[in-house]
Amino acid sequence: MTQFLDVIIIGAGPAGLAAGIYTGRSRLRTIILERGITGGQILMSDFIENYPGFPEGIAPFELMESFRRQTERFGAEIVSSEVMEIKPGTEGWLVRARKQEYAARSIIIATGSAYRRLGIPGEAELTGHGVSFCATCDGAFFRDRVVAVVGGGSWALTEALFLTKFARIVKLIHRRDQFRAEKILQERVFENPRIEIVWDSVIEEIRGKGKLESLRLRNRRNQVQSELNVEGLFVSIGMDPLSEFVRGLVELNEWNQIKVGKAMETSRPGIFAAGDVTDAFPQQVATAVGSGVSAAIAVDEYLQRLRPLGTPEHKTPGD
Repeated sequence: MTQFLDVIIIGAGPAGLAAGIYTGRSRLRTIILERGITGGQILMSDFIENYPGFPEGIAPFELMESFRRQTERFGAEIVSSEVMEIKPGTEGWLVRARKQEYAARSIIIATGSAYRRLGIPGEAELTGHGVSFCATCDGAFFRDRVVAVVGGGSWALTEALFLTKFARIVKLIHRRDQFRAEKILQERVFENPRIEIVWDSVIEEIRGKGKLESLRLRNRRNQVQSELNVEGLFVSIGMDPLSEFVRGLVELNEWNQIKVGKAMETSRPGIFAAGDVTDAFPQQVATAVGSGVSAAIAVDEYLQRLRPLGTPEHKTPGD
């Protein structure tokens, strides 16, 4: 049986939950569909110290649990289910999830992003056998061992610093001769005696039989190849937006992010987007929350311009 709603929010990370708080307060019939764990990728972090209002920092689970309770307090329902397809309906949009089909007058896509992979030999075979994408998930398995982190952004440096709690040595591999991370993270990395930086280098192959044993590196300046013996590799080279399921439905940019306007509207009337899946903001919790709020306010205004659901004058996205 199809359930009719005012808005469906796809994704229960910071952007989706923030949007749900506002659509709930606007008394819009709201369901939030989440394929994984409520809270999103932020739960992979060890600690959050740059979210306003928490001068001493806060644990990600604690912050997201507060988001969830506040969202549900205002009436939004969180459902565990993966969205497979969005298509036009007779009175809005149809959302086909694994467990059920839903119909709504509007949609907010807040699916976030996923870890980007290196795409080199050995990566797929050794993922879970020494290759990881989450230091907070797997770091404790590498106590007193030599591990490597690849990347040069804030996420990579945060992962490297976290790993020093467990690993004996952390080799931080970066393709350039300087980092692009926040300055405070760079200062902490340079001051940490357990972190050794490998500049101007890329990983060309991940080697090992059944488990990670070494990395084949190439120096980008002199093209010299070398082998680095490590027992763990943490890939921290960025995120890819989870937008494949709307390819061909809404306009994407060259990085597959959903293109949005000032009101977080997409190229299709009635469909909005927020958070890391969009081209709007840096990938930060605070900006994700702000974009979710903006999308929710825009949805409320959009629905006020439409006739009540089911009336002859009700407009559909194709009108």
